[in-house]
Amino acid sequence: MKLCFPTYGTAGLDENVHPHFGKSATYTIYDTETGEVSWVENTSNHMGGTALPPVVVKAAGADAMLCSGCGSKAISLFDDLGIVVYLGVGGSVSEAIDAYNDGKLVAANPTDGCQH
Repeated sequence: MKLCFPTYGTAGLDENVHPHFGKSATYTIYDTETGEVSWVENTSNHMGGTALPPVVVKAAGADAMLCSGCGSKAISLFDDLGIVVYLGVGGSVSEAIDAYNDGKLVAANPTDGCQH
């Protein structure tokens, strides 16, 4: 499974999770099967591109988005794309992976999203 995190930069597991998934500079991808860490630049419409953030995340091959929070429309789009969203993530990517592995995160549905 490939976990995706909105991040500030390219420091891998030590990078901090950005509080706004759509406006993060990068998306860090962690492969739970291989332990490989990679990242992609956020080229979404929030950063001057044309694609919606969930589409950029899907193109990166992610199966799940682990983030601080996001809106109900974004959660619905992630769901339509087959990507599970986990909310309430903070700290470093490594800490977020630990929370995921420890079963501390619950999959979100659109009613859990921010209403903005």
